Amino acid sequence: MQERYEFKEIEAKWQRIWAEQDSYTVPDFSDRPKYYCLEMFPYPSGKLHMGHVRNYSIGDVVARFKTMQGYNVLHPMGWDAFGLPAENAAIKHGAIHPAHWTVENIDTMRAQLKQLGLSYDWNREVATCHPGYYKWTQWLFLQLYQHGLAYKKKSAVNWCPSCATVLANEQVKEGSCERCDSVVEKRELEQWFLKITNYADRLLADLEKLSGWPDKVKIMQKNWIGRSEGAEVNFPIEGMDESVAIYTTRPDTIYGVTYMVLAPEHPLVEKLIEGKPQAGQIREFVKQVRNLSELARTSTEAEKIGLFTGAYCINPVNGDKVPIMVANYVLLEYGTGAVMAVPAHDQRDFEFARKYNLPIRVVIQPEGVTLDPGAMIEAFEDEGLMVNSGQFNGTPSRQGISAVIKYLQEQGLGEGRVNYRLRDWLISRQRYWGAPIPIIYCDQCGAVPVPDAELPVMLPMDVAFKPTGRSPLAEHEDFVHTTCPSCGGPACRETDTMDTFMCSSFYYYRYTSPRDETSAWDGDKVRQWLPVDQYIGGVEHAILHLLYSRFITKVLFDMQLVGNDEPFTNLLTQGMVLKDGAKMSKSKGNVVSPEDIVAKYGADTARLFILFASPPERDLEWSDQGVEGSYRFLNRVWRLVAPLGDLLAAGEYTGRTGSLVGINKDMRRITHLAIKKVTEDVGNRFNFNTAVSAIMELVNTIYQYREVPEFDRDAGVMREAVESLLLLLAPFAPHITEELWALTGHKGSIHAQPWPQYSPEALVEDEITIVVQLNGKVRDRILVPAGISADAMREMVLKQEKVQALIGDKKVVKVIPVPGKLVNIVVK
Repeated sequence: MQERYEFKEIEAKWQRIWAEQDSYTVPDFSDRPKYYCLEMFPYPSGKLHMGHVRNYSIGDVVARFKTMQGYNVLHPMGWDAFGLPAENAAIKHGAIHPAHWTVENIDTMRAQLKQLGLSYDWNREVATCHPGYYKWTQWLFLQLYQHGLAYKKKSAVNWCPSCATVLANEQVKEGSCERCDSVVEKRELEQWFLKITNYADRLLADLEKLSGWPDKVKIMQKNWIGRSEGAEVNFPIEGMDESVAIYTTRPDTIYGVTYMVLAPEHPLVEKLIEGKPQAGQIREFVKQVRNLSELARTSTEAEKIGLFTGAYCINPVNGDKVPIMVANYVLLEYGTGAVMAVPAHDQRDFEFARKYNLPIRVVIQPEGVTLDPGAMIEAFEDEGLMVNSGQFNGTPSRQGISAVIKYLQEQGLGEGRVNYRLRDWLISRQRYWGAPIPIIYCDQCGAVPVPDAELPVMLPMDVAFKPTGRSPLAEHEDFVHTTCPSCGGPACRETDTMDTFMCSSFYYYRYTSPRDETSAWDGDKVRQWLPVDQYIGGVEHAILHLLYSRFITKVLFDMQLVGNDEPFTNLLTQGMVLKDGAKMSKSKGNVVSPEDIVAKYGADTARLFILFASPPERDLEWSDQGVEGSYRFLNRVWRLVAPLGDLLAAGEYTGRTGSLVGINKDMRRITHLAIKKVTEDVGNRFNFNTAVSAIMELVNTIYQYREVPEFDRDAGVMREAVESLLLLLAPFAPHITEELWALTGHKGSIHAQPWPQYSPEALVEDEITIVVQLNGKVRDRILVPAGISADAMREMVLKQEKVQALIGDKKVVKVIPVPGKLVNIVVK
């Protein structure tokens, strides 16, 4: 028996044994019920950070707990390995190819994950940059294409004139290039999109199915989809055979339109200003505004700026001639890219109208109040009665919405319409390090999909990483030039690669068949494992990754390729790890290295601290003292259990509760209280911090019990207490518990043992402490038999010498017993 807790030796020993014995390899089919536990796979950036440690420690506790509860647990790991950083490193350093950079980082991070003792089935490891994986990313794209869900159209992209390259949105920081700080421009390019908007209603409605998801995530997705009901109305342009189409959710305010606003990118702008004296000024304004971020244009604090185009349109319901403006606060991507401005009832329009001295007309008034447009200091955006609205005067505004829509439809002026904030998913990237889009362009046949038999379209290794403004693939002659699969003539490949969210939108299916070369997954295995029972990851992925994954799952379900229409039954979004109140980052100099913590204290300490320090959904403040405290606790466990090897091997609890009395019965009760508490905290609530706290309390009690003279102590009770302690601690600290399990004479891995069950009988107390009050003030506490009646409790309390002394010569007016809690004696 080792005197000291030598964590380095223990952790290296058990990691080696687990690897040699394939301890965490899981069969696809089993008599046990299935449980799929999954943490979001990481980008291989080179080093784990504490956010990773938290995410994966949470998942590992869940996986180990469920395994011990008798489930066949799928717990895989892989790498979201395509993306910008690898290509940026190649551009910056030249000699480092993205593939080599990525593989080196994967090797480093895999070793770190294994060092943490995580129970992954490494036989299922995938990397999205491996041809054996991105073959199926390309196959998935083709399924979407063949079902009419993938299309190409012109769209604006970010262009850095200094780097002479297209930038992804992630590379644009506050309107500037993250590499060189040059102001980013917008350019039009042909781009590939996926029709996620076809699924908008289902993505919204099916949020109701996700009872195991946090409400905040569902609200974020609901707002991102942004479903609204309203009307689309055409405003004829004076002197032109054109109309401005607008979408509004407030058709009840249409009589209050006093001007029209177009987004600077709106295709009508150039037609309206052609030949006008202000054309040059407006073109310069359009150029400036197009380069601003969406946030900079739509923020409530942002200044609203606009110019008059010199053109007018006609309000179709009252014939008013209203000026057409172009302004920064309207975006082409929302609605129709044009807004009917009702300044009396929209705050943005109100601010703009006041700034440019445009008319304000009240058409909704609070009942019994007359609003004066000249005296208004803000827009009236609430409900009221319609006024200055022709035949609708006096109509409550809520009823007016449907009434006006009906009128517009009857008159052929507009129609009711459902609109969405959600836009189709832009997947084109003019980058190298991504899955090539499997489309070939032929002068004779047009766009032709690459046949399945020719997948994957391989990324060539010999590319030049230069900021030319085109994908490096476009400069690779052997990649670009090919033959048409349809006619056999000369053709060219698509040189865009796919958004990395495509890779992560189905990886949880690929884990079920990671080495299958003939299909993306085995249907029987997918039906066995999916949906994921517990998904764990950062809330920053609440919209894009999770929404895209839900979309792809629904598409695959409709194609009858999977049997589930939602990918993740339960979702846990853990908080960030902070230090000194801020997110850890190199720039802030507040990064704590997981490697340093593991080297100094061990993986079990790192895991235990990060699980104990805070509930998982909240941010965690790093504490060096907290890490020290977790390390001291594990040392206490070692000093408690390790010397008891021979005693524990001899003592076996027989379950004779009735024969136990006094300290032995109390010890068993506290053991079973801990089992109940930890089981419920981990299994029902993910309250890992309170579960660890209960384990710590159990350790304290066992220490006290150990001091009881050996002839008064029950060896079976001690054995049960220590076994339960190790079993409860095992998911949190897998190495030390494995070692102590072996030291105390047990065969087999502790992680293969059944999870302990608490006995309701063992929880029953012989005696309880109740409070004695005199006129409502606490004056004493006494022990009474558990389950004592109110009358017996009253009688027992009044017989106590101390109570009689407290009463003295006062008259007892009333005695109020509250069974199991207190007795209040009222005297005067």
